[in-house]
Amino acid sequence: MDSLQTSSQVVEGSGKMTDVLHTGGCHCGRVTWTVSAPATLTVVVCTCSVCTMKKNEHVIVPEEKFTLVSGEEYLTTYTFNTHAARHRFCKMCGVQSFYHPRSNPRGIGFMPHCITSQTVQDVKFVQFDGKDWEQAYKDDVIVKSMSD
Repeated sequence: MDSLQTSSQVVEGSGKMTDVLHTGGCHCGRVTWTVSAPATLTVVVCTCSVCTMKKNEHVIVPEEKFTLVSGEEYLTTYTFNTHAARHRFCKMCGVQSFYHPRSNPRGIGFMPHCITSQTVQDVKFVQFDGKDWEQAYKDDVIVKSMSD
């Protein structure tokens, strides 16, 4: 994330941070999106086979906070195993800048390293043991609630 910028962020009474509008997309620029999420991002580091091989570190938000601005026609989808997760990537440059996670069927996982705006203030990481997905999901208190 080369473009970290310190920005003011209002904290609501609930202790949750107010969202900012991030913009991002793929490497070639054909796929672009916006997402409403905090300036301090909570990034999931999953150890399942595909996340490990792709270094698929991601932030999960409710689907309604994500807008695909352009490039639907350039997207292709990869699924495996249960086919619940839908890994979307640009068929021109190959970059996956977002996906539909198995852990949050009504959510979107976007890649913080694909944010092109200077709206990220800080990044925090949480681990998810995707090698033992079922048990990790059962025990989890953070990841599965990220799209609530």
